[in-house]
Amino acid sequence: MNDNRSIFSLDGITGMLIATVLLLVILVGLTAWAINVQNTSATNFYDIKDEHLIQMKSVDNAKHLVDVK
Repeated sequence: MNDNRSIFSLDGITGMLIATVLLLVILVGLTAWAINVQNTSATNFYDIKDEHLIQMKSVDNAKHLVDVK
């Protein structure tokens, strides 16, 4: 019989709390990063140059987009 058990070992309550706090910290970090990326992308405007030269299907259409910033 295993009499050397503890609920405060890393595979008990302590380990569960460490894992939960770690996951919450990762969640908060990724959420803050996503909000920052969204704010940066929302304020980044593009301008279209030479609209009359854009073709229906062409790989050169990307050259018409100009980053305003």
